Amino acid sequence: MGLDLDLESISEATSGAVGSLVSTTLLYPLDTCKTRYQAEVRGNDRAKYRNLSDVFWEAISTRQVLSLYQGLETKNLQSFISQFVYFYGYSYFKRLYVETSGVKSIGTRANLVLAAAAGACTAIATQPLDTASSRMQTSAFGKSKGLWKTLTEGSWIDAFDGLGISLLLTANPAIQYTVFDQLKLRLLKRKNKTGKDSSPEALSAFTAFVLGAVSKTVATVLTYPAIRCKVMIQAADEDDGENPQPKSSKTIPAVLCAIWKREGIFGFFKGLHAQILKTVLSSALLLMIKEKISAATWVLLLSIRRSLLLTRGRLKSA
Repeated sequence: MGLDLDLESISEATSGAVGSLVSTTLLYPLDTCKTRYQAEVRGNDRAKYRNLSDVFWEAISTRQVLSLYQGLETKNLQSFISQFVYFYGYSYFKRLYVETSGVKSIGTRANLVLAAAAGACTAIATQPLDTASSRMQTSAFGKSKGLWKTLTEGSWIDAFDGLGISLLLTANPAIQYTVFDQLKLRLLKRKNKTGKDSSPEALSAFTAFVLGAVSKTVATVLTYPAIRCKVMIQAADEDDGENPQPKSSKTIPAVLCAIWKREGIFGFFKGLHAQILKTVLSSALLLMIKEKISAATWVLLLSIRRSLLLTRGRLKSA
């Protein structure tokens, strides 16, 4: 029984990780443009990127289109590991909670706590890779360094830049699911008043997708200032050729101060539209791919398990 449960956790983790790998690769140019745009903190008169598209046109004009993929290997590694750790940890924590509490179903609050715990474990385990990928994306086009060189430029403490904000951002799913549940409840109540079925199954796949996108957008808007601060803290040092400009101190107060002085209150939401676009597309792709391959992953793992048991039986009989 324990082995079956472990296989279920591994199946969920593997399918989620593969889905993340594919979605990250497909959306990586958009992610690079978004990250570079978010990382720049200058007044409007001195801004290098006035729009998100300016990053893309810079890559084209300098014949560095492939540089939009700089750091892709590190991002894919971080994405694969983070999704595997998250889905495995989430499945493991759920199983542990059910076994210790004796409940048959997990409530919304307990579910959010378990998701936050899995998110915290993921953030700690993958923070160096997250920092490295952000530095690679924000390096000058064509001048990105390898993973090891990027991580060893400073101390190992620097590799965990933004960890505090990453832990804070584990609240993002909690906000998303709370908004989703409230919207679903109101929609079902309205259907009930019109005499329609008020069960949870009454929500169509399209309605659930729309509610999911809206709830994710709300969560992103509420946590976006923290998201941008994290990008700025992890970004590579600016290098403008003859006049390199040193970055502000990598502390949350210093970054908040820099945004306020140079860009005003709206600076805290610079790049929000790109973040929402990338997040919604990424989440939709990840879940779609995960659902498509989860059954195949489960069958594959069962086949491997059966093969191992047969081999073990033959060895014992010999």
